[in-house]
Amino acid sequence: MMPLEYISIVAGFLLLASAIATKLSSKFGVPGLLLFLLIGMLAGSEGLGGIYFEDYSLAKTVGDVALIFILFSGGIDTKWDNIRPVLGQGLILSTVGVALTMFFLGSFAWFILGSFSSFNVGFDGIDWVEGLLLGAIVSSTDAAAVFSIFKSSNLSLKGNLQPLLELESGSNDPMAVLLTTTLVGMLKTANSSFVELGITLICQIGVGILVGYGAGRLIIWRMNHWALDTKGLYPVISLAQLLLTYGVATVFKGNGFLAVYLTGIVLGNHKFPYKETIVDFHEGISWLMQITMFLVLGLLVFPSQLPTIAPVAVIIALFLMFVARPLSVLVGLALTKYNPPEKLFISWVGLRGAVPIILAIAPITAGLTDAQTIFNLVFFIVLISVSIQGFTLVSTARWLKLAKET
Repeated sequence: MMPLEYISIVAGFLLLASAIATKLSSKFGVPGLLLFLLIGMLAGSEGLGGIYFEDYSLAKTVGDVALIFILFSGGIDTKWDNIRPVLGQGLILSTVGVALTMFFLGSFAWFILGSFSSFNVGFDGIDWVEGLLLGAIVSSTDAAAVFSIFKSSNLSLKGNLQPLLELESGSNDPMAVLLTTTLVGMLKTANSSFVELGITLICQIGVGILVGYGAGRLIIWRMNHWALDTKGLYPVISLAQLLLTYGVATVFKGNGFLAVYLTGIVLGNHKFPYKETIVDFHEGISWLMQITMFLVLGLLVFPSQLPTIAPVAVIIALFLMFVARPLSVLVGLALTKYNPPEKLFISWVGLRGAVPIILAIAPITAGLTDAQTIFNLVFFIVLISVSIQGFTLVSTARWLKLAKET
């Protein structure tokens, strides 16, 4: 075990390097997520830092805790007046859109991985359910990536595009989590079914909505009726109640991530004492969680394993960006009034980030045969998505004439 003083130095250096990287992100348009991951990889066992880390269970716990705060912070910045007009479209994209992405990408991955196995390039091929698992893992857009890019680039979009994209990215994780865990269960025990998946999804969403909205109203009531002597305790109370919200929703078989996101929306659209202090506190916590999560995920990766899966990962990533995501958006928004440029941009903002990498840990902890290959594929797909889509998001908005002139 490394002495505490050395842990303190390493942790402080990594956090400082990541904080400085956010400045470079804003100045040069480099997605912060990509920089954090690269710093983690450089600090890893095959990088300059030489830190050996292979505790997937701990990494998943860190990722889950980080997502609680990231989604809450994203929710508290979401204005109800902005998302109300796009509520229906956002929910369709975050449920039907995710399922369609899983189906399209999973079927393609099943085909392409089987094709590569016939050329003896290190792949044994997968069955269709395993393909769907890969598709489910990378099916949701990442709230942390979308929120951070919008904030760092000061990008403002015309019409209802920005609230729609923020709503989708903040609310589609529950569907991806449920699809992933159910498919892992099917592959591990062969006892689950797609009917059971549908029933579980409805229950998780319903309980998540009830707990999230109820917790938000309860927190507001407490803030307005509890007179504390110290101003600094109000953020502590909000922190405690946020953790309670996630825990209660999960215990009652709801989706805790959806619950905390809705709690954030409720708080962000009501007045209560020291609201600005609490919002600033959680914004700082959100940044800390983003940096920590991406650093830990970067440490998990062994770069020497990536070249083997690079060819097939590139093909799958390109299919996701140019076929699976656009098809799911076209189907999901078929009956809406969004024009072709808007639908094209919505398709392009399908950034994959930390959530897929966290979900890719589930097959490893479940002991599935091809779990490590799936993890490496997912990591490579995320790097490609963030590198290409993250770098071009602002320029694409301007090219399609969807960015507001400031």
